[in-house]
Amino acid sequence: MPQKSEFVEYLVEMLQPLGTIRVKSMFGGWGFYADERFFAIVADDGFYVKVDDVSRGEFEAFDLKPFRYEVRDTKATLDYYEPPAAAMDDREMLCEWARKGIAAAERAQAKKKPRKKKK
Repeated sequence: MPQKSEFVEYLVEMLQPLGTIRVKSMFGGWGFYADERFFAIVADDGFYVKVDDVSRGEFEAFDLKPFRYEVRDTKATLDYYEPPAAAMDDREMLCEWARKGIAAAERAQAKKKPRKKKK
């Protein structure tokens, strides 16, 4: 497992008011979990919070940009947006935006069908 960067460690520290934050290495970046809800990513030296149809408009109203990547000839945009730049130095503000990601993760989890138990 790659070592966490200072940036990832900084974010984990900043997000402590949200409870236990777990990070997992994934696809050259990091996934952030709060109580097993996948709510944010770090990729390309940026922090991105999960959005959905409920929260996307609020991010777009601040002219915040989604995470985009390109692999070979394929371009993709994910449902993760950067919080305002000012939030990166303000714990309360960063947690406020991260809570929106946690709420989006909760809504996504609620939509999933429960898995059948194996006998």
